[in-house]
Amino acid sequence: MRRFVQIRFKYSIQSCSDDRTVLCTLPPIPTPNPKNILMRTLSHHFRFTGIALFLVVLFAGCTTGKPAAEYDAATDSLRFDGEDHFRNVKQLTFGGNNAEAYWSFDDEKIVFQSDWSEINEQGCDQIYIMDPEGPDGYKLVSTGMGRTTCSYFLTDGRIMFGSTHSDNKECPAPVAFGQGRYVWPIYTSYDIFVADADGSNIELLIGGEGYDAEATASPDGKWIIFTSTRSGDLELWRYELETGAVLQLTSGLGYDGGAFFSPDSQHIVWRASRPEGEAAEVYKSLLAENVVEPSALNLFVADIDGSNAVQVTDLPGANWAPFFHPSGEKIIFTTNHHMDNGKGRIFDLFMVNLDGSGLEQVTKSGTFDGFPMFSNDGKRIAFASNRNIDRTDSRDTNVFVAEWVE
Repeated sequence: MRRFVQIRFKYSIQSCSDDRTVLCTLPPIPTPNPKNILMRTLSHHFRFTGIALFLVVLFAGCTTGKPAAEYDAATDSLRFDGEDHFRNVKQLTFGGNNAEAYWSFDDEKIVFQSDWSEINEQGCDQIYIMDPEGPDGYKLVSTGMGRTTCSYFLTDGRIMFGSTHSDNKECPAPVAFGQGRYVWPIYTSYDIFVADADGSNIELLIGGEGYDAEATASPDGKWIIFTSTRSGDLELWRYELETGAVLQLTSGLGYDGGAFFSPDSQHIVWRASRPEGEAAEVYKSLLAENVVEPSALNLFVADIDGSNAVQVTDLPGANWAPFFHPSGEKIIFTTNHHMDNGKGRIFDLFMVNLDGSGLEQVTKSGTFDGFPMFSNDGKRIAFASNRNIDRTDSRDTNVFVAEWVE
């Protein structure tokens, strides 16, 4: 932080501004002595040089702005000790389940899914947008029918999201367990729709038989990546916005999903399971029932055509919801690998280098923290959490925004 020193000269000829304390002035230059011409010339030269150097330093400190207030961690009540990358954590929703909060490309809005009864009487997740500076309301984008998931902004300001409403206007039955296991449902009635930010002009973007959801867009505005069962397994596919052409990016057995593009639109990151042996048979039998068990997931990166795929993490438990750091050289993600060898129910945000090194814990709330996304200018991060200002146990998952500190 720059410190400013207030200085006054005995003789002033002009101030920096009408209301400043600092007076940027010159002392009077003495009248030359006609005698001793050489000494006068040398004296004048060194005097002028000294004044010039002094003015450079003085004007560098002249400012009309106020020094930034010192950060006080004691007043940052939603930030926990050890969360060194967070400053000024702000809560944006206040009940129910709110998650997958993603920034618009101009960082002016956040889109998210919610079943919060204060804004959603229907009961199933619906898609809303809000102001990240502090919501003055929550605008419904989806139809209010069926179940929705995985919304994301396009670069032109429109919003895409997965929805079951075209198949059935009612909420599909919830599924939490299959074959005695905790599972995620794979609703085959999900298709991907696009709408204007005010919820108007909703139209089908990507559809067909089976599950189509988890769509995100590249920053260069050319591509969408999504997860689909159109090949018989949960694989990543790329959609070209200009032509509508699709390309299958993955083919290994397992759940490939939750993909995002790098800041330069040249790479993708996603989470995947790679079951083998008995685990593979369990995976296939569960998928036949349109559910998956999210208990063994790791992170992968590849080029945007699916080539040069590399596994980044090899950790126990569920490692998911990855997103590129603004540098493009790290990944932030959600994980429980550090809790009971990947079997714990507490999830935190961790960060890791693309080569798997430098694993670093980011959140330390002692509860659920997940779904991280950096703003496009890299200055803030949105995430979902069970934390609250009273620091009590809660099953509510809310959306938070924090300033990001490297």
